Amino acid sequence: MAGLINFEDENEVKQFLDNLGVEYSFQCYKEKDPEGCQRLADYLEGVKKNYESTAQVLKHNCETYGHGESCYKLGAYHITGKGGMTECLKTAYSLFMRSCNSGGKKSTDACHNVGLLAHDGRALEGTPDLKAARQYYEKACAGGFAPSCFNLSAMFIEGNSKGMAPDMTQALKYANRACELGHVWGCANASRMYRLGDGAEKDEKKAEELKNRARELHGIEKERQLRFGE
Repeated sequence: MAGLINFEDENEVKQFLDNLGVEYSFQCYKEKDPEGCQRLADYLEGVKKNYESTAQVLKHNCETYGHGESCYKLGAYHITGKGGMTECLKTAYSLFMRSCNSGGKKSTDACHNVGLLAHDGRALEGTPDLKAARQYYEKACAGGFAPSCFNLSAMFIEGNSKGMAPDMTQALKYANRACELGHVWGCANASRMYRLGDGAEKDEKKAEELKNRARELHGIEKERQLRFGE
């Protein structure tokens, strides 16, 4: 096949990978290319398994260039203390927010993480910020991130004591969107709501269609888990 590199032995593979590292390092620090820095971070993490060096490159790329994917990954490192980073949810929250607002490759994932951390308050001295949670879930949902759509649906079902009244029409809207994006429980909840007439007129046909979709998605998920478990 065209484009494939054939190596004669392990030394050639090692030399090739080492050269890649040198090239990415040059792109990052000499050419000052943020994408080169991200490639270097991915290389150090995926090939070299050097998480301390990865963290430093991510930090450089996020702080110097505001690179969204690097900020997102650095936030994930701060969640667990990976690569020698301080385990700090508040720092992670700030980095996820920066990534979310950058509009880059990982922005929707980052927006969802901001929503999660605001929702349960872990990054905010234990005080949930439901307005921020809703705002960032909405951004992630608009970007096609199914779990955010589902979480919005749950928020509108429950309401809260801080002025957000339950709204079953909105709850159904977001459950349907989550289902469209392949979320099993979004389909299951939307099915139940159509069956009960919550948020819309009762519609047994629609309820049955969504229940079948939930079953189909559940089957696909089980099959995927079996394949990975082989």
